[in-house]
Amino acid sequence: MQVQGVQKLRQALHLCDLSSLSISSVAPVFSVAAAGPVMARAAGVDVPIAILMIAVPFVLCSWIFFSLNRHFPNAGGSYHWSRRIFGRQYSYFQAWIVLMAYFWSIPPILLPAARFTLSAFGQAATPVTTLIFSGFWAIFAAWVLLKGARLTARVTQMFLLIELLSVGFMVVIGYNHWGMAVAGAGSFSFGQIHWAGVVVCMVVAATIVDGWEIDTYAAEESHNPRRTPGWGGMVGACSVVVYYLLIWPLLLHQVPLAGLQQSSDSLALWAEDVAPGFLPWMKVAVVASTAGSLWLTTFILSRSLFAMGRDRMMPVFFASLNRAQAPIVAIVAPIALSMLVLCMRLFFPGTRSFFDLALGAAGFFLVAEFLLDGVNMLYFLTLGHYRILHPHKHLSRHRHLGLLFSAILVVLSLSGVEILFLVFGPGYIAPGIDKTVIVFMGLGLVYMFFLRWRHHHHGIFLLT
Repeated sequence: MQVQGVQKLRQALHLCDLSSLSISSVAPVFSVAAAGPVMARAAGVDVPIAILMIAVPFVLCSWIFFSLNRHFPNAGGSYHWSRRIFGRQYSYFQAWIVLMAYFWSIPPILLPAARFTLSAFGQAATPVTTLIFSGFWAIFAAWVLLKGARLTARVTQMFLLIELLSVGFMVVIGYNHWGMAVAGAGSFSFGQIHWAGVVVCMVVAATIVDGWEIDTYAAEESHNPRRTPGWGGMVGACSVVVYYLLIWPLLLHQVPLAGLQQSSDSLALWAEDVAPGFLPWMKVAVVASTAGSLWLTTFILSRSLFAMGRDRMMPVFFASLNRAQAPIVAIVAPIALSMLVLCMRLFFPGTRSFFDLALGAAGFFLVAEFLLDGVNMLYFLTLGHYRILHPHKHLSRHRHLGLLFSAILVVLSLSGVEILFLVFGPGYIAPGIDKTVIVFMGLGLVYMFFLRWRHHHHGIFLLT
């Protein structure tokens, strides 16, 4: 393993690779299958409203990411931007937000990966079989990532093809059988929107409209780091809106709402009701989508850990690379810790409620990451940093005013979502979700002050 000097990742990805990573990381089939019941319980027939409302700031964020990538391409993504724009001390807290957002997103993918695979084989899920199949997908994800970014992109493209075909078949079959709404389907009305449920659904939806930002964390592995990253993210962010606005009307029109709210796989339920012959293919597509989401979420976290290790903000061994120029420790450690979390949840019932709350908080931290990126852009454009980098360019140009207004809208809208989530989340997701978020935020402050103390007293961040 390489551990000495400044570590650099291999530039192996083209625009096509970054776009496929961004689209696959969104994982629309897995997202709807796994998160669909939770979203239906929160917002009912108002789910499309929640998706549209959270999609607007996220699509604007993709433009912000595109711009910041041009100035600061780095595997650390959001963490690195805050470090360059605000300084080292502010970046400590954003690093914590990034770690919480992506680490707590991995176990909720491992668990359904096992259950969806068992369902595809027609087997019942038990704690032992769930652990075995979760371990299989964890090992497979680690293998793909350890082989380097180029092979990761190729394997992702194969799995993405299955997913895209399944979405296409679902749309063709579903809209050809539109007809009358089934008995028990919800009835939408603009005058009866349940806004509290919509707000909670927006935070849940944040976990299914993110992922496109992976090309930001792959910036150093792009052949053209200052031009290519960002384009794939915008493609992924816009694609996800199209996917969900095609899929959700079918679910709400052709599946009884009560069944949708109680199911463990909303797409399998739809296929069983509308196109039974399509059910086996849909199960395979859900497994493929889930698997891709697993290693791509780990990809984002591994690159963040790699950058933090390289900057000596995390132990230096996180910056070690194998022969394929993949950050070996930064890949293996999150997957191993996620399997440990899963083991504790499966075999120690007393820990289940805590881990469910922690996993449920992932959406809050994902929204927080994009909120802070909006703050980064706002500060970058208004307080002189942009003028320092580009003394002969002026903010008055249209594209810069557009970015400024986008950043303001992102900051205001996502701040409102986060506050309202703390108010309504306990009633719609689980009692104590607000306290869990506050505790993790407090731990982030402890983490930030520890790194400040470490730097001031020892001149380093963590022992190397």
